[in-house]
Amino acid sequence: MARPGGNPHLVHHQFTTDRDEPLIAKLSLRVSPSMLEQIRCRDNWQDFVRDAIAKSLIEEKTLLKPSKG
Repeated sequence: MARPGGNPHLVHHQFTTDRDEPLIAKLSLRVSPSMLEQIRCRDNWQDFVRDAIAKSLIEEKTLLKPSKG
């Protein structure tokens, strides 16, 4: 049973990040089993996937930007 007053030192044990934007949104998608295996065998695979998505979004934005001239 939880302590009625809660943990007075909870702030000292909470997760913090040095990122510009907190990672609070969740994304689910389906991939093939072989792709999942290739992704998960990497160290820090979550950051690998985030970086790949961010890179793709930046490239797409660059391609869609109208050129001046």
